[in-house]
Amino acid sequence: MEKFNSLSPLALAFMGDAIHTAFVREQVLTGNNALKLTNYHNEAKKFCNAKKQKEVLESIAPFLNDEEKEIVRRARNSKAKHKAKNFDEEEYKKATAFEALVGYLYLSGQKERLNEILNLSIKEN
Repeated sequence: MEKFNSLSPLALAFMGDAIHTAFVREQVLTGNNALKLTNYHNEAKKFCNAKKQKEVLESIAPFLNDEEKEIVRRARNSKAKHKAKNFDEEEYKKATAFEALVGYLYLSGQKERLNEILNLSIKEN
């Protein structure tokens, strides 16, 4: 786990974005195999966006351990070189923090905890 502490929060978010997107896409494919390709994308978009990721992070925040809270804090406070097109800065920073948490859990091999959080991320409101 220690070697992943040296990665920047944005590097963790880069990995977390890929893991989260792959998870959501797998759920979409296995949940509705009769959908057309364009509908796969539209279904996945419901969960792979800054607004939804911010909401998930806010809902799980009280249940994060100290290590997870630190990852989230560092990612939320990091300075990205670009801005989100369709979301405000707070949403974008919290979405980045969510992705960093996912990336950290994945890279550190915490699969059970990762699956808990990923499953929460696909719950409809």
